[in-house]
Amino acid sequence: MKKIAIIGAGISGLFLANLLEKDKSYSYKIFDKKNSLDLNNGYGIQLSVNSINQLNKIGFKSIKATDVYFPKKVNFFDAKNSKKICNIDLSQFNNQNNRYTTLKRSKLLEFLLKNIPSEKVVLNSDVVDIKNQDKLSVYFREKKSEEFDYLVAADGVYSKIKNILFKKEGLPKYFNSIALRGKIYDFQNVDISLYLGPNFHFVIYPVNRNKEFNFISIIRKELIQEEISNRNLFKDNIFVNSLLNQISSKSNINLIEQVKEIKCFPIFVSKKIQVPNSKNIFFTGDAFYSFPPSFAQGASQSIESANELFNDLKNNSTNYYKTRILKTKQINSRSSLNHFAFHLSNPFNVFFRDIFLKYISKNKSFLENYLGKIYNN
Repeated sequence: MKKIAIIGAGISGLFLANLLEKDKSYSYKIFDKKNSLDLNNGYGIQLSVNSINQLNKIGFKSIKATDVYFPKKVNFFDAKNSKKICNIDLSQFNNQNNRYTTLKRSKLLEFLLKNIPSEKVVLNSDVVDIKNQDKLSVYFREKKSEEFDYLVAADGVYSKIKNILFKKEGLPKYFNSIALRGKIYDFQNVDISLYLGPNFHFVIYPVNRNKEFNFISIIRKELIQEEISNRNLFKDNIFVNSLLNQISSKSNINLIEQVKEIKCFPIFVSKKIQVPNSKNIFFTGDAFYSFPPSFAQGASQSIESANELFNDLKNNSTNYYKTRILKTKQINSRSSLNHFAFHLSNPFNVFFRDIFLKYISKNKSFLENYLGKIYNN
C-alpha cells in the first residue's frame, strides 16, 4: 500500500485525509508544525455549494443543525449610509442536498477531525527538507525522517514545502491590504451583508442559529517592508483601533461598539501559479494558490482541490494540475475584479458601479457565468 504524507492539518489536508480514510487505498499521516490544533477559534467561513457537495460525501449533513446557517442572499450596501444597493440570490444555486452554508471554522475542523484516528495526526512536526530519489524522504526539525510515495503540501499560504522547492519564488507577496476579523452578536440582518466603502469593504454574516455573526473587513493599506515583517504591529491596540476607526468614520454602523475579539493580520497572496517538477508532490488549498479575499472561495477551493487530487490518485490520472490551474485562473480573475470594484473611492466611479451591480444582480445569464461556473462544479 502506497504511503502519503499530508503536510498541514487545515481544511484541505483534513478533508483529503477523510477521503483517504474512507477509501482505504492508501496509508497516510498528517504532519503539522503546531503543538496543538486550535479548535477554539470561532471566526466564520463561507462554503458555497461546490464544497458542500464534496463535504456531504463524508457525512457533513450529520453536523448539528444549530452549528450551521444557510443564508439565502448577499445584500450589498453603501457603507457610509447603509443604503441597500442590491442583492444576489444565493439560493438559485442550491439544490435539495447542497446549500450555501456559513459556520465557525472551528466547527468544520471538529467535523473533519472526528473520523481521523489520532495516531495519524502528528503534531510538532516542522518539515525542513525533502529528498526525492527512489523514495520521497521528508526530514523534520526534530532530526527524524520518514519515507513516502507521495507528499501533499496543504500547509497554507506560507507553505514551507513551497519555500523548500521554489526558494524565494515560493514566498507569497503582501497584497497591500490588511484584514480585521471579529465577532458581532445579534446583528439586525440575517443574510450576508456586504458593505462597500472607499478603499475598504466589510462583510457581516451569521455563523450559526444562535445570533452569532462573523465580521471581516479588508482595508487597503500600503506598508513598508519593516512594517510588514513586524508581527507585533498587528497586535498593537493603537494600530488596530486606528484601522477600525478608519472604516467606522466612513460607515454609519458603530463598529467600535459592536465588533468584539478583533484580530488583525496582513493579507498575503500567491505571486504566481507554481507546479513542482516531481510527479509525486502536490499542492492543495492556499498552499497551491492563495487568492485575494474578495470572492469567498478560500475554504471551498481548499476542499475542492483536495477532492480533485484524491480522484486523480485513485484513478491513476495526471490531470490534477491541469484542472486546478484552470479553476485557479477563473477564481483569481473574479477575486481581483471584486477587490477592485468593492474599494472604489471616486464618487463618479462608485455611481456607475452601483448601477452595474443593480443590473447584474438580476441578470441570470451573467450570474450563471460569474458564479454558477464556480458553484456548480
